[in-house]
Amino acid sequence: MSAAAGLSYSGPRFARLFPDFIEEFGLSDMYSSGFYPFPTPEHRWAYWSRHIMANRYDNPILPLYQDLRAILNGLVDTDYFVITTNVDHAFARNGFDESLLFATQGDYGLWQCSVPCHAGTWSNESAVHKMVAHQQDLRIPSSSLPTCPRCGEPAAMNLRVDSTFVEDDRWHTAAERYHRFLSEHESDRVLYLEIGVGWNTPSLIKFPFWQRTYANSSATFATLNQEPEVPQQIEQRSIAVPGDIAASIEAWKALAQS
Repeated sequence: MSAAAGLSYSGPRFARLFPDFIEEFGLSDMYSSGFYPFPTPEHRWAYWSRHIMANRYDNPILPLYQDLRAILNGLVDTDYFVITTNVDHAFARNGFDESLLFATQGDYGLWQCSVPCHAGTWSNESAVHKMVAHQQDLRIPSSSLPTCPRCGEPAAMNLRVDSTFVEDDRWHTAAERYHRFLSEHESDRVLYLEIGVGWNTPSLIKFPFWQRTYANSSATFATLNQEPEVPQQIEQRSIAVPGDIAASIEAWKALAQS
């Protein structure tokens, strides 16, 4: 959904934000660049600080998210909960109630110990701003390299890339709220709405939504996607909206207002 909202990880936006890194390292997009073997930690954090700034702290207001929030908040006698694999905090930044959000894959705005020595995270906002302001020649000063405040080992992004991902207290609280919501409504008239979910991690949203729709004869599955897919087993209780996600949400908002 963030890509539809304007936070594209490739194409003109990537070229505009990272022309120097593209020239030096031949980077092709922001997703793959996150795994690039930069020659030094100073280079790596120069890239990552700009990546975080562009996708987490700059341009906090995204009209597409605002439109979706207006639609959901306008529904009468309807509860909702959001699970997202996006790590840009866009739902919260655009006014969604954080007690109704579960960002299962992490947050660009948090760091953790790379070991990790403890199950905690901390905000990186101030440090990221300084890294972006003071980097030169595609590097940050060595004195700005982030470290764990407890053990002194290098800090890492709080992103689920391997088994070292830290699920902190906030993560567990959000997970508990989400699963309680699912349990409380598992036999109700539920719309499982999937927006722009791809195939990187289908086991987190796509497959569970299909399974819950199949198990509950009162449930409906809906998907907004460029090329939506619906299993045959739930085809009669599914709505597939192909094409541009932003256009679909704008049309939905116009219909709701009418």
